[in-house]
Amino acid sequence: MPHSILWAFFYGFPLLLGGLALKANELKPIPFSETTTPEVLALREQQATVTQNKIRKDITRYCYGQNAHLDRALSFLGLGKTDEDTPIVTGLKEKAINGAYALILEFDSPLLPIDAWQEKQEKMLKYFGPGVEIQITQPEEDKIELALITTTTNS
Repeated sequence: MPHSILWAFFYGFPLLLGGLALKANELKPIPFSETTTPEVLALREQQATVTQNKIRKDITRYCYGQNAHLDRALSFLGLGKTDEDTPIVTGLKEKAINGAYALILEFDSPLLPIDAWQEKQEKMLKYFGPGVEIQITQPEEDKIELALITTTTNS
């Protein structure tokens, strides 16, 4: 019996600490703000780029060891110099725009105005492309929608 207590202490305690550390650094999946229609799902299957699929899969799953979803991409693009002013992904949706599949990322961006986003549009095209067009809109104050719209069919 004493050996099992020692085993539990030497192996169980570090495992518990590791689990707690992971839980503390856990990023929850970003929810879809609208249900994706079957028509748009079919467009996704036919047209979505590798990058669109990777982003959708990455932000809709649990992540560990990151400050926020897409934090590295936003930092690379120059959208936020500190954790405080970096926009936060709050939702996503999929739409058909002029017959093309679009992945739309919704951001809370109180410290970064739309003109700062628009200044980075060319850099975004290179970062998220090829095969996508970038559309940036501001549906309401402090909110930004970044649409990645497929420009070519990826069959």
